[in-house]
Amino acid sequence: MDFELPESHRALKASLKEFCERKVKPYARDWDKDEKFPLEVVRELGQLGVLGMLVSDEYGGAAMDSLAVAVAVEEIARYDGSLALTVASHNGLGTSHIRVFGNAAQKKKYLPKLATGEWLGAWGLTEPGSGSDASGMKTTAVRKGDKWILNGTKMFITQGTVGDVFVVLALSTPEKRQKGVTAFILEKGLPGFSQRSIHGKLGMRSSDTAELILEGVEVPDSARLGEVDHGFIDTLKILDKGRITIGALAVGLGRGALEESARYARERTAFGQPISEFQGLRWMFADMRTELDAARLLVHRAAWLADAGVPYTQAASQAKLFASEAAMRACNKAVQIHGGYGYTREFPVERYLRDAKLCEIGEGTSEIQRSIIAREIFKG
Repeated sequence: MDFELPESHRALKASLKEFCERKVKPYARDWDKDEKFPLEVVRELGQLGVLGMLVSDEYGGAAMDSLAVAVAVEEIARYDGSLALTVASHNGLGTSHIRVFGNAAQKKKYLPKLATGEWLGAWGLTEPGSGSDASGMKTTAVRKGDKWILNGTKMFITQGTVGDVFVVLALSTPEKRQKGVTAFILEKGLPGFSQRSIHGKLGMRSSDTAELILEGVEVPDSARLGEVDHGFIDTLKILDKGRITIGALAVGLGRGALEESARYARERTAFGQPISEFQGLRWMFADMRTELDAARLLVHRAAWLADAGVPYTQAASQAKLFASEAAMRACNKAVQIHGGYGYTREFPVERYLRDAKLCEIGEGTSEIQRSIIAREIFKG
């Protein structure tokens, strides 16, 4: 059993650390304050190959693995959760749905531009009235000859206004509910297809989030992604891998909170000594480090299982559940360690805490993860 990252992954980690120190750390606070999507930096990450890590070299991707994505997302999240979320969602959701379930023509058309970041991808499952309960989906796709007419609304869609390519799930056979869902590829600018920005979020404020409105959007059958009525089954496979990256994102946020707090504790003095010398705080640091190291191991195990081609649904849910809750505990402790300063924007720990909350909600809430884990225990 080897816990050492491959050389390629260590090089990726080092290059992203250097990039984020220069291009992300000095600006993340302002991006958050202004709710500004850093498009230029995202494009630079695309040029580095970070937006096409899972895409094969045939289509201009880096042809790396799930473990590499986890390493990259953690490293970026240490500096900015919003940017890490952009990388995670672009790689793991819209792009991967096309990469895994697209036909040859669809892959040839979309993957090269998605892999380089020339186009950004988005993925539409959640709706105003349905999140974890996908059976409440209202968006419909009605077939008319060799075309489909889509109507409905999608909510909380990452890259919703900056995206160029959208994978949208819709009911093609409504009476079958989840078993009657089909996926479609939509391009920005289609008649009847519009996006509305969502502002005022608690965290992940510089990640682009939007509502998608579909009013009689007409697409050819060639825009259908995968088999008719098979979209939700395909979606479950996409979500499993997405949970690994959300787990990695959580680890990165918790790690950032820990490292910033350790720096602060060495410099801040009270009662004539650095606060890092007080046992109560040292025990906080011990708990933070232990839980985050355990979370990383769960994330890397799930990624390894996914790359090995063996079942990993339970492992992905365990990684996402534990990492997201460990990150929240670490970030909460970080604010406490900073005292009054932790409650201000002068230090990044308050942003890490706000960002970390999404990890307990996105791609399946903690409650859904517990249900999946329990189901896997009692299966069969």
